[in-house]
Amino acid sequence: MKAFLRFFKGETVFCVSLCLAVLSAFAVRPDAAYLAYPDYRTLALLFSLMIIVAGFRSLGVFDFLGQSLLKKAGSLRRLSVTMVLLCFGCSMVITNDVTLITFVPFTILVFRMIGEEERILKVVVLETIAANLGSMATPIGNPQNLYLYSAFPMTFGQFAWAVLPYAALSLALLLAVLLKDQDRRLVKAAAAGEKSLDWARLKAPFSVYCLLLALCLLVVFRVLPYGPVLICVAAVMYLVNRRLFGAVDYFLLLTFVCFFIFIGNVKRIPAISGLLSSLVEGRELWAGILASQVISNVPAAILLAGFTENAPALLTGVNLGGLGTLIASLASLISFKFFSRDYPWRKGAFMKTFTLWNLIFLAVLIAAAVLLAAVSPAG
Repeated sequence: MKAFLRFFKGETVFCVSLCLAVLSAFAVRPDAAYLAYPDYRTLALLFSLMIIVAGFRSLGVFDFLGQSLLKKAGSLRRLSVTMVLLCFGCSMVITNDVTLITFVPFTILVFRMIGEEERILKVVVLETIAANLGSMATPIGNPQNLYLYSAFPMTFGQFAWAVLPYAALSLALLLAVLLKDQDRRLVKAAAAGEKSLDWARLKAPFSVYCLLLALCLLVVFRVLPYGPVLICVAAVMYLVNRRLFGAVDYFLLLTFVCFFIFIGNVKRIPAISGLLSSLVEGRELWAGILASQVISNVPAAILLAGFTENAPALLTGVNLGGLGTLIASLASLISFKFFSRDYPWRKGAFMKTFTLWNLIFLAVLIAAAVLLAAVSPAG
């Protein structure tokens, strides 16, 4: 029982999605139509991107990048800005959750080393917001973007209009908050734990991972088919470093499959399908924001996508919906776990600070969304 509870606590979203899929199967008995439910392109891209990013992490590329940038930070304010912008920028490529896994522990270590532990809480919260909002800027920044961009015939122009104004505003807000902090010169740079990369040894695998990432991007932008690229990625990774297969979040992939089954079944129940369509249609922005607060933005995107054709509005909604509650974006739980592990007596303080700043950012971005909707061609 304890093992089950630990598993449920660690993979809550998967367990919920599995229950929904099983329950829906009682209403719509499994048949050949089930095979058409999943978006195999999204699943292939998710797997490929996760294992490629794991490859880059195994080389120490992200740690080296962070340490290289920190060497240029001569003041406390510049250090905070560097760490938050690092999360904002990296999340566009390596996803928000991987960014936080990489840089939040690094941030805690660095600020401890320079004797500025009182700054850690605010910086980690702002890093979390930065990762969640920076990741919205690209189709591969987070799973909901990847899914919606793959599942709908959305042009890149539509994608950009749905997310880039909010990413730019988010960046400006983050800088405004960070630049208001008190500043003082750092007496010594954070040098402990520095690593150097043996580029002569790592050049070959690094080049391979870059090439595979480029192939995935061509799939994202519908230049190449996903099947051959998936086979290529799997085969190359098996030859280069087969241990990376263990770094893939298979429960995330299974969560997608379960939600695909649930949504596919619900759409075959006319009464429920009609009700959900009427509730979502024309209210995609608010539906995405509100649903994300309860079930997080990735499941919200998968669920609501089955009942609307307005993918850009839903894209905006689920990305802005990553702000707010701690579970609005599951990546936020990563920061909470790292911080509470080192400062268990400050869990309450983290929740208060996290919620306050998330609500401030969410309120500003919702106001911007309402204004943009009023002036957009569709509005």
